[in-house]
Amino acid sequence: MIRRFAVIVLLTIPFLLGDLYAQDPEFSQFYANPLYLNPALAGVTVCPKVNANYRNQWPAIGKAFITYNASYDQYVSFLHGGLGLVITADRAGSGNLNTTAISLMYAYKFNLSSHLQASGALKVGYYQRRLVWDNLTFEDMIDPVNGFVKITKEKQPDNLSVGVPDFSTGIFLAYDDLVYGGIAVDHITQPKIGFYADNETKLSMKYTIHVGSVISLHKNGSSEEREFSISPNILYQQQFKFHQLNIGLYLTVDPFIGGVWLRHNFENADAIIPMIGLHYQSLRIGYSYDFTISKLKSASGGAHEVSASWQFPCLEKRRHIRAIKCPRF
Repeated sequence: MIRRFAVIVLLTIPFLLGDLYAQDPEFSQFYANPLYLNPALAGVTVCPKVNANYRNQWPAIGKAFITYNASYDQYVSFLHGGLGLVITADRAGSGNLNTTAISLMYAYKFNLSSHLQASGALKVGYYQRRLVWDNLTFEDMIDPVNGFVKITKEKQPDNLSVGVPDFSTGIFLAYDDLVYGGIAVDHITQPKIGFYADNETKLSMKYTIHVGSVISLHKNGSSEEREFSISPNILYQQQFKFHQLNIGLYLTVDPFIGGVWLRHNFENADAIIPMIGLHYQSLRIGYSYDFTISKLKSASGGAHEVSASWQFPCLEKRRHIRAIKCPRF
């Protein structure tokens, strides 16, 4: 009963408030979803690469938020930059509120010096929200005598599907294989995505800042084929009144990668996130679990997340651009 009520609340809040600001889905393994994190990361590994991601948030509630993501990117020499394609599908409330976004991006890459590389990107996409109205349950549809009835006084929205163009941008810098960081701004035009014709529901701009480092643990700085390193990272995101800070690190003992994160939403600590991954030849697979430590911990069930990527061999010489070494999870 509690789970059913929670799903009802999640889906009916948008119809009780006039002006809303939508928020994007998030991924705990943010570097395993690089094009979603920052379009300037398109082509960062130079060779063609495919990524796939799955996230099940709050599974105890019952399909509250399930998100899928797939992307492809590679560096193209004659364009002096990386091209990327990313598709995201988010299903809320057992699939009654569906969001789909597809975007193309171009990231121009250049060397600022022999040690410093830079990338600037533009992302252009299409963003769509769709509501399955007939599957929704409202309070007045639950009769204390007759039970569930298929009658409601709620007004059906003017549009059950809304689609808008969407634009984002980003920059990324890397100093050798030591330090890297970037800034991304999503939904620059803040398009209106409301189902009702008379409201002002907007897709708020999202600001992302990410910084990290790779520190080799080999003795005397020796270079060995098998990677042994730690990588501390910080991620900050803001969208409308929502602020979030992720702090953590990766430990790589090739072919294994492990990590732990603290996600803090400023108003309260949200989750501790352990992660484990495996790197075998061109394949990387990762799994993480969000241990909720906020007041929702007894009801949410945390979040499961799985990532996979495959890097293809380069079809052309890398010339003046080298791959940037940063986490893949």
